[in-house]
Amino acid sequence: MAEDVKSINFLEQLIEEDLANGLSPDKLRFRFPPEPNGYLHIGHAASICLNFGLGEKYNAPVNLRFDDTNPTKEEQEYVDAIKYDVEWLGFKWDKVCYSSDYFQQLYDWAVELIKKGKAYVDGQSAAAMAEQKGTPTTPGVASPHRGQSVEENLDLFERMKNGEFEAGRYVLRAKIDMASPNMLMRDPLLYRIVNKAHHRTGNDWCIYPMYDWAHGESDYIEQISHSLCTLEFKPHRELYDWFLDQIYEDTKLRPKQREFARRNLSYTVMSKRKLLALVQTKTVAGWDDPRMPTISGLRRRGYTPESIRKFSELSGISKRDSVTDVSLLEFCIREDLNKTATRVMGVLDPVKLVITNYPEDKEEMLIAENNPEDPNGGTHEVPFSRELYIEREDFKEEAGNKFFRLTIGNEVRLKSAYIIKGESVVKDAAGNITEIHCTCDPDSRSGSGTEASMRKVKGTLHWVSIKHAVKVEVREYDRLFLDEAPDSHGDKDFMDFVNPDSLKIIKEAYVEPFLKEAKLDDKFQFQRLGYFTLDKDATSDHLIFNKTVGLRDTWAKQQSKPEQQNDHPAAKPAQSQQQEQRSAINEIQKISKKYTNLSGDKLASARASIMNLAEGVSYEELQPLFNTAAKKVGTRIGVMITLGVLLNKGLVRNSEIDAFIEAGLNDANELLASEAKTIEAIK
Repeated sequence: MAEDVKSINFLEQLIEEDLANGLSPDKLRFRFPPEPNGYLHIGHAASICLNFGLGEKYNAPVNLRFDDTNPTKEEQEYVDAIKYDVEWLGFKWDKVCYSSDYFQQLYDWAVELIKKGKAYVDGQSAAAMAEQKGTPTTPGVASPHRGQSVEENLDLFERMKNGEFEAGRYVLRAKIDMASPNMLMRDPLLYRIVNKAHHRTGNDWCIYPMYDWAHGESDYIEQISHSLCTLEFKPHRELYDWFLDQIYEDTKLRPKQREFARRNLSYTVMSKRKLLALVQTKTVAGWDDPRMPTISGLRRRGYTPESIRKFSELSGISKRDSVTDVSLLEFCIREDLNKTATRVMGVLDPVKLVITNYPEDKEEMLIAENNPEDPNGGTHEVPFSRELYIEREDFKEEAGNKFFRLTIGNEVRLKSAYIIKGESVVKDAAGNITEIHCTCDPDSRSGSGTEASMRKVKGTLHWVSIKHAVKVEVREYDRLFLDEAPDSHGDKDFMDFVNPDSLKIIKEAYVEPFLKEAKLDDKFQFQRLGYFTLDKDATSDHLIFNKTVGLRDTWAKQQSKPEQQNDHPAAKPAQSQQQEQRSAINEIQKISKKYTNLSGDKLASARASIMNLAEGVSYEELQPLFNTAAKKVGTRIGVMITLGVLLNKGLVRNSEIDAFIEAGLNDANELLASEAKTIEAIK
């Protein structure tokens, strides 16, 4: 029971307290209230997951309400996009509502405020009213119109509604307190004149309610029990309650506004205005550009609803604004796609490889496992022939002993195929390698059961058969901004930090023919490269794949390089690098000690931290920890996770590694056994 109490956030605690104090569970109702003036982003996803998540938890209805009170910025296009995003995330609303549905009721209530002497029409300029409001430390000055008669105010307000005045000539203000320490209570606006057609009501209205007036009253009309807003609305709560005081009937439920911190993400911006600027300046290709933090952009890039919901869960709900590292979002999509994505082979920077002792006219179909994480994932066939494409970076004529890929005189395995040995190269006039000639061990085909097929070699390479390869376009995306918080610099514009290399288009990549049947929602792991999905611009004659995310986080590693170079570049001794590595392995051990005591988001965060730290660990440091005592399960799990990272980077399996993995597979601890199973599939 204690665990359940700890696991609920402060908003759930508030709801629990209300229920304990007599609120009937059938009175619970929540809402997600976007303004239809742009596309939703990952910050909105937090609010969606919060409100609809509460609806699921308490079996309560959730309204999707469009706060459409500003016809100058709102469009039906945004309404449709928002509906699609909410449905795509896997949520179902009870009702679709619009603040514009309540325009007549809001107007009638405003008339009642005038009759009670609590609202008046003001004909001053916006600048004059702003000056009269005073400052947080000095009281405001009453408008000369504040004392107008009820009859004059009713007449002017009626004429405002009838379209007799141009925009800006008059506004309706609430008469509250010009000396209130809360500036929002100093006679706020209720209505303004806007001579523009509304996307739903057309030209029926030329006066429109301000957000603060429409927001709480719409909650009241819909009988929302808990109106959950982001922190910037906390000062508005007093006004929210004042407006409700004017119309509340004790036979009805009174909404309660509470606030939570908005979701901010590193290396991007969340302001709709700034996102719109990116679109209008053609810095990005549109609202659904895969570099954008919009839900539509993330979807196009290959993110799944499950990954975004998991990200929202792990990020949690807070009372203080903070920035969530984008690497957590990337961790969530990796975890999801690792379980679901089909493994295929594609070559992005091809160089020709010829197996000289493989018959020229021979072709064979090899069997490739679709997903080692899914026992029921099945297999598919991959054609193999004498001439292949491999990645150019997977070959060096001469290399040190830490290069685990193909070199002259050394062996590697071709994934799901044969062991090959580098023999010679062919170069063009400029000295560039145009062909790599190899020989293969014909008895070493993967899965054949022969003794040769069981041989361990340095590394495994992906490939495609040239004769069967399908040429495709690949779009690789990096972070849109080079700065972690691009809009936090007062002396610089956020656009100054745009990453000029955030999009790399590869026009001539090659993939196995299995991908000719790819569909928009399909997710693939291009082995050793990352996760990819088909782009909406693709056609049957021109396939285009977007890179969703790499197999591991390389950004942090890249960002550390300039610091290392600037810190006494001539005197960066090996000893210093060893100290950094020791720090990484020590930190992994520190995290691992408490690993088995963690759960939920803390467990996921610890695993992500270990995987990132593992990038700076060598096998020589890790190997002694294979002998960790059996009772120190947490440390052994940390070692297993780190080992998985090294194996994915090309570390060669040996008898010590095999023995450590085998021990993990047979361990009684489920976490350790699971990690061992994960890396057992890495060949």
